Amino acid sequence: MRTFLDFEKPVADLMGQIQELRRLQNGEDGVSVSDEIATLEEKAREALKVAYSRLTPWQKTQVARHPDRPHAVHYIAGLIDEFTPLAGDRKFSEDQALIAGFGRFKGQPVAVLAQEKGADTQTRLQHNFGMARPEGYRKAVRIMELAQRFKLPVISLVDTAGAYPGVNAEERGQAEAIARSTEACLNLRVPNVAIVLGEGGSGGAIAIATANRVFMLEHAVYSVISPEGAASILWRDSTRAQDAATAMKITAADLQGLKVIDGIIPEPLGGAHRAPDEVIARTGDVIERTLSELSVLSPEDLVRSRRQKFLDIGRTLS
Repeated sequence: MRTFLDFEKPVADLMGQIQELRRLQNGEDGVSVSDEIATLEEKAREALKVAYSRLTPWQKTQVARHPDRPHAVHYIAGLIDEFTPLAGDRKFSEDQALIAGFGRFKGQPVAVLAQEKGADTQTRLQHNFGMARPEGYRKAVRIMELAQRFKLPVISLVDTAGAYPGVNAEERGQAEAIARSTEACLNLRVPNVAIVLGEGGSGGAIAIATANRVFMLEHAVYSVISPEGAASILWRDSTRAQDAATAMKITAADLQGLKVIDGIIPEPLGGAHRAPDEVIARTGDVIERTLSELSVLSPEDLVRSRRQKFLDIGRTLS
């Protein structure tokens, strides 16, 4: 069964009617209702188009969190051949919230850093809902150092509500680990490209997304804090998350206008979860084109342009 969001209720109602007609058509009476089904399918498509043509920032947040949305593991399976994950940070333990390893992207050897939320109860617990601990970010640094040693581009797939905020993570140096990972991104002498697949939350995202080029899927969100967290701080009322989402400018369109990101990857009508293969292929095309553009830059220019890109964020022209 497809999961429908609150604002998709008109579409859900129409799809329910279509399912009932299909059951009737497949029954013993063999009643032909093909014309009615076709009419309802067209109405459902139009309703979906209307709903997604006027999404609010909060509704985009809901789409970015959709349980059926393709996750990092799906992008790795669709884009990276011979992927070999590496485990552990060589300091404490393995952190499965952050998948890291090497493979081939369209024949080119690459390093991959990917935040994975999990798709069901078991995998969500296994991957800690995509919220990495210090060892996850230290593993990312280890992979980036190896990538630089072997002159391999780095692809980062971002999808996290933020770094894990637990006491044990703080005790093991969460803030320092995030800072070191961000520093490693900035100092890379090889090309790196980051894609925000769903949620890009705070330092947990920027730790692997400080890249030469940063792209977002059309309905992804990217922010310093979750809308619920911001509402709790600003108004002491988490139910005002919708107001916070609007105020923070967290959508891809807002962030491209502010020059925080470099481009937007269009999603199929109704979001990435309705045509995952299509959006994965589009993402692959963007990565391929970007790595080709960056390949002509020297190591020094890669570092210089990357640092300048982030220094320029927030500056106003006089």
